[in-house]
Amino acid sequence: MASELPMTKKIGVIFKEGSSLTKASFLIMGIRNLASKQLVKGALFLISEIAFILFMATKGVQALRGLITLGTNTQGWEFDESLGFKVRVAGDNSMLLLIFGICTILLCFGMFLVWRANVKSAGKIDWLNREKKHIPSFVEEVHDLLDGRFHLTLLAIPTASIIFFTVLPLLYMISIAFTSYDHNHLPPKNLFDWVGVSNFGNVLSGNISGTFFPLLGWTLIWATLATFTCFFFGVVLAVLLNAKGVVGKKVLRTLFVITMAIPPFVSLLVMRNLLHASGPVNTLLLNAGLITSPVPFLTNGLWAKMSIIFVNMWIGIPASMLITTGVIINLPEEQLEAARIDGANSFQIFRNITFPQILTVMAPTLIQQFVGNINNFNVIYLLTGGLPSNSNYYGAGETDLLVTWLYKLTVDNADYNLASVIGIITFVLSAGLSLIVYTRTSSYKEGRNA
Repeated sequence: MASELPMTKKIGVIFKEGSSLTKASFLIMGIRNLASKQLVKGALFLISEIAFILFMATKGVQALRGLITLGTNTQGWEFDESLGFKVRVAGDNSMLLLIFGICTILLCFGMFLVWRANVKSAGKIDWLNREKKHIPSFVEEVHDLLDGRFHLTLLAIPTASIIFFTVLPLLYMISIAFTSYDHNHLPPKNLFDWVGVSNFGNVLSGNISGTFFPLLGWTLIWATLATFTCFFFGVVLAVLLNAKGVVGKKVLRTLFVITMAIPPFVSLLVMRNLLHASGPVNTLLLNAGLITSPVPFLTNGLWAKMSIIFVNMWIGIPASMLITTGVIINLPEEQLEAARIDGANSFQIFRNITFPQILTVMAPTLIQQFVGNINNFNVIYLLTGGLPSNSNYYGAGETDLLVTWLYKLTVDNADYNLASVIGIITFVLSAGLSLIVYTRTSSYKEGRNA
């Protein structure tokens, strides 16, 4: 009976059952390939090991040490005897030390994967020798990567892109949450240090909690109302436009969809001018005698929040209407006709047939919209800028969401550690709620049972 292909075996099993050259490849990468005349592949493994050792000896260990300390020498002035006056002496840059340290850790992880591939390759050669099978050359393996496993080869490019453009910034952002990187510790002039979870404690139960929890509450209220209103009125509008006897359905749908053709930031800025204290809306109301003073649509906390939700409806309802229209048009006519024969009225048909199917189709979209509204930066920032201000809040206004507060903490306050904490909490909140809600939807249950 043929033995198991070692590519599926664990590293320990390969070491235990491998030849002496395979065991040696655990320390000297590529030696098993070189001995089996896989010269190019073995040379690549060996060169990568030598390059890694040289890097760690010259830069890597220093980078890891800098990641631990985040710098020890501050920027300052020293007296230069040759010049006769003080000169600025560059110190350590904590930000660069943090980035280089994270990059070094990722490089070590990448090197581990290369080492693992080397061990697997050595184990495969042992297996091929025992089975008296042909050991593929480097050209044959490249041909296999470009033919039989071409999908894996193509995945290498997006995987590398994800590591450099997503994983690395994400690790950097998470690391900042555990440091003292704020307006008092801005590099390169100042150093920042590791502070553990004290930033989380400051946000959740310290001085910043007085700002965090009110904004968290408003963020959840805003996300819920913004999602519900757009969905509800989108469904109502779609049902009305698809009702029998409505004339000019295509024209009416086109009029509502026109709002989607206009960039959202343009609509928001126009609405901001319309709702200004001296804007057209207040001017018309004053001239009509309906009010005696301008309505504070964007300057009063409650009015501003109501205005934000109303303006968001103008932007979000057409999208919900289009999706709902597609569901209604594709409903089985036989099912609707059978319900009518059984004596069901229009409301009963909508409640028991139409709406459940709309909800099933739109459930993933609603979850996406809810998460998107939690992180809806444009509506808040372009419409109110987070105003009106609140003296009890730290760097935030009454209409700020967590995401706009995060922006202000970085751009206006330079409190990057607190901003990072808010980013992590927002991510956990969005991901947790999405996972909990989605696993309870009929769409998810039907997908699992399919």
